[in-house]
Formats: sequence, C-alpha cells, structure tokens
Amino acid sequence: MTDNIEWLNMPIAKRHEEARRAAEARQQILTKPPGALGFLEHIAIQLAHLQGRAQPRVQRVHIAVFAGDHGVAAEGVSAFPQAVTGEMVRNFAGGGAAISVLARELGAALEVINLGTVNDPGPVEGVMDYRLGPGTANFVVEPAMTERQLARALNAGRETAERARDAEAELFIGGDMGIGNTTAATALGCALLKLPPRQLAGPGTGLDTNGVARKAAVIERAIALHGAHLGSPLEVLRRVGGFEIAALVGGYITCAQMGIPVLVDGFISSAAALVAMRVRPGTETWYLFAHASAEPGHRHLLAALEARPLLDLGMRLGEGSGAAVAVPLLQLACALHNGMATFEQAGVSGKL
Repeated sequence: MTDNIEWLNMPIAKRHEEARRAAEARQQILTKPPGALGFLEHIAIQLAHLQGRAQPRVQRVHIAVFAGDHGVAAEGVSAFPQAVTGEMVRNFAGGGAAISVLARELGAALEVINLGTVNDPGPVEGVMDYRLGPGTANFVVEPAMTERQLARALNAGRETAERARDAEAELFIGGDMGIGNTTAATALGCALLKLPPRQLAGPGTGLDTNGVARKAAVIERAIALHGAHLGSPLEVLRRVGGFEIAALVGGYITCAQMGIPVLVDGFISSAAALVAMRVRPGTETWYLFAHASAEPGHRHLLAALEARPLLDLGMRLGEGSGAAVAVPLLQLACALHNGMATFEQAGVSGKL
C-alpha cells in the first residue's frame, strides 16, 4: 500500500449537462402532471446528470464497509466494548449483519475492509486486511493517526473505489464500523463547523444522558489539545478522525474523480463526506444522501453539506445500512423515469 496522496489533487469529474437536459425534457412529456412525482423526478434527473445517461439506472451497487477501532474508547464514550468491532468484522463476512442481509437482497457487491481492530479477528474469508495498527491513538492525549497511517487509510479508500470502477459500479456506498466512531465523527464536525460538542454529541450506541455529557467533555478536551493545529481539513482528520473515516474520505474523493455517484449513509459517513468536500472541493457534486440519522449531530452535518436526505426512519446503525435501504427508492425513481409512456406514446392529451 502506498503512502503517496498526491492523487488528492486530481480534478473532479465533470457532470453531464446534456444528459441532465435530456432527462428534464423527458420528465415534461411523461403521462403525469409536471412535478407530480415530486422528489422522485429530481432523483432521476440527478442520476442522469451524474451517469451521463438520459435514462439512468442503478443496477450495479458497490458497498464497502470499513472497520477500525478508536483509542478514544478508553475514555468511556461507548456503551459497547471495543471487542465488538473485531467481532462485527466476522459477522459482516459471515453474512449475519444488517448490511450483509441488505447487500444480499439488493444483489450488491459487498466488501469488508479491516483497517485495524483491538480485538484482531485474524484472517477471515471475505475480509480484506489493511491493518494499520490496533486502532487509532486516544486523541485526547495525542493525534489519532500518524501521517503514514492517515495516508494509508486514504489509499485504502481509493483502492476500494478503484475496484468499484473496475466492476462498472453505478453507485458507491461506504459503510463504517468502529466502537467510538460517533465520538470521532462529532469531534470532526465540531472542528470543521466551529460548533460546541454539546450541540453535536449524541447517544451513539446507546449512552444515557450522563454518557452523552461525558462524550461532549471528552471532545472539548480534544479540541483544546489540538486547537492550534486544526486549520487544515486533512490535519483535522489526522488528529481526531479514525481509520475507517479516513478510508471513506479517500473513497468519496476517488469516486468523484472517476465519476461514480456516491450514496452517503448516516452520521459517520456524512462526517467523512464533509471532510472530503473540504479537502477536495467539488467532491460533493457527486453525492446523494440516503437518510437523516437519529444521531442529533447529523442535522448539522447535513446543513453544512446542503443535503436533502431521501429517508428519515430513525436509523443510527452505520454499516452503510441506511444507504442500502434507500437504494430501492433510487431504482424506482429510475424505473418511473425510464418506463412511463410519454403523452404521445400513450395517446393521452397533454396539458392545455
């Protein structure tokens, strides 16, 4: 795995204006009042804009779940033990996790990438081993990652996106697993948006009110420690991020460079999406947003990303699960756009 991250400076792919115009024109002649299908029409047009097809499709979906532990878990910021991260890596590969079930139902490709867990699951069939260490360092004490670890995590995401391209994926979903990662995502949001931790901190895996207050206090300590070094989004990511979040950043930027639409999942994924946008402006033009997480900080991230999520189901699992649930909605938007008859085809009178 390379330490080179010069590729971050490569240009973002241009969207396809001709396909967008053709999709907009088609929506005007389908057998319905203009705008009657609401946001479903916008979804189809947006996918056409990204895919360069007047009639877009979402048949080949590539899901990548990145796993990594967080040193900040030592501060008692999670309701679950760190051993769960490594155990869930096995569960993903064994087909028992939510995202495993959803990927099967969708017929989607599913990759599981282990970037480093405290409880090392060892070689597991179906898991790609990119171990960068037994999780990040405790960012209340020191930067979460070394420069080399950050570069390698970014490159892990890049390589995953390249595999998606080689498989001719029409949509990329990044998922996350890591005990303590809502604390890292909250710290990233606070550092990038200049908001106090009490506004973004939430229950994560199930903290009570006292636990959420403790999480906010931990993040305040981290921001105070690293405050003088948080001017660059990459340095913010290195100091208070996580292996799996950095991999998501690398994957999102690479997808935008290669022209693959990204369906952003929930809170952790949105934190990565915000970092990616700040590192490489224009990346966000390739985003669609799956759902509004029940994690309270998510609304702040969505606002910063100017995002309109497709679903609001009270989900907060991670793994890319909310994005996978939203895929059928994209597919139905495409089916309506592509399959409905025009007024002329159906012999139906148009608007006066």
